[in-house]
Amino acid sequence: MQLIERFLDHLWMEQGLSDNTLSSYRSDLVKFAQWLEKSSSSDLLKASSADIQRYLQRRYQKGFSPRSTARYLSTVRRFYQFYVQENQLDEDPTLMIESPKLERPLPKVLSESETELLLNSPDAETIMGCRDLAMLELMYSSGLRVSELVNLEMSQMSLRQGVVRIIGKGDKERLVPIGEQALEAVERYLSASRPDFLPEQGSDVVFLSSRGKKMTRQTFWHRVKHYAQLSGISTSLSPHTLRHAFATHLLNNGADLRTLQLLLGHSDLSTTQIYTHIAKERLKNLHQQHHPRG
Repeated sequence: MQLIERFLDHLWMEQGLSDNTLSSYRSDLVKFAQWLEKSSSSDLLKASSADIQRYLQRRYQKGFSPRSTARYLSTVRRFYQFYVQENQLDEDPTLMIESPKLERPLPKVLSESETELLLNSPDAETIMGCRDLAMLELMYSSGLRVSELVNLEMSQMSLRQGVVRIIGKGDKERLVPIGEQALEAVERYLSASRPDFLPEQGSDVVFLSSRGKKMTRQTFWHRVKHYAQLSGISTSLSPHTLRHAFATHLLNNGADLRTLQLLLGHSDLSTTQIYTHIAKERLKNLHQQHHPRG
């Protein structure tokens, strides 16, 4: 096991990996070394590409997920690359082995009725509820990322034109329309609630915390979870829940993929295409639930 410990020491020294990560690497390599010894009386540095492929096949037969197997192969690959660099191996036996293809996990999406429940949860008669409603409505209406929402400045909004100018990833700029209900909620917040949050020195930030500062992503995420709990939503949520809902609901109601790409600020259409899979999955579930022979 000295080979494994030397490799792990290198990772710790060069990359400062956590104890948990190193422990995971150790476990993967020890199990492979033990299997090699039992199956072919070989050791790690003598393992062939065929040995590794047989071990991968064994994992598959035992029901390990493609994601777990891909992580294992990544560990073994790094191990052999290290010993090639150390001149203890002539070539990496994993070089011609392809990683398992992984399906991109679909984000959890609220149904339209669940979204309505969430948006109806804040008490708009309170200054905090008024602010939270404006944030939720704007995120759902315009498909903003959480970071774009909390960093939004007054100069980026034109309420008269009903648009918001977003500086997204890579400093790319896009104009996104604000829906009527979101516009109404934002206007109400700006006139009736924001002045109570505004510090003496003023602020350009649209959505302010109770301390008069820019709200953090974490604070907004806690507010979303709070309202989900209030409305009895059991769906697993993410910070981008309303952004995902915005995209999926638009597709469900006839929006085309190119328009959605522009609204979301995706540089690559393939990133946007994930929402077509969500829409198809929802249609499939609806068919199974309601068709007499579903």
